[in-house]
Amino acid sequence: MLVACPAVHKIKEFSTDGHLLRLLTLPRDVVSPWHAVQLSSGQFIVCHGRTVDPLHRVCLIGSDGFVVKSVGGPKGSGSQQMDVPVHTAVDSNEFVFVVDLDNDRVLLLSPHQLTYVREVVSREQYQWGPVSVHLDADRRHLYVGDNEFKDGKFTAGRVLVVNV
Repeated sequence: MLVACPAVHKIKEFSTDGHLLRLLTLPRDVVSPWHAVQLSSGQFIVCHGRTVDPLHRVCLIGSDGFVVKSVGGPKGSGSQQMDVPVHTAVDSNEFVFVVDLDNDRVLLLSPHQLTYVREVVSREQYQWGPVSVHLDADRRHLYVGDNEFKDGKFTAGRVLVVNV
């Protein structure tokens, strides 16, 4: 299990019985890491950036902790921009699904290059905002957890199933 630790810029890897296996220190510009996924190569996909942070990116992080490639930058809503990327899922070909929280969408990024492919879920499709994703590769389903935010608080939640 991987745990992103935003305050200290680290990723912690734990065994199934709870023992700390590894502590990966991230570069200082990987501000507020939300989520991490380890690839078969031993590298990591890390999404980071809170509303107030200067960078909102998805990064390919080497096993040494350094950024190999990234997509994003200052927050925005263009195809190469994100606004609070909070969760990822990776398929067997290492395509990356990214929840872009404040843009109310899920993006698909190409493997290794981390370039924009398409929007999988757009704000026009759903009334609520996606917050998490899980990929069932066997069924070719992407499960998108989303929440309704009303009057300053979360009032409801659901899981949407998207065929990919």
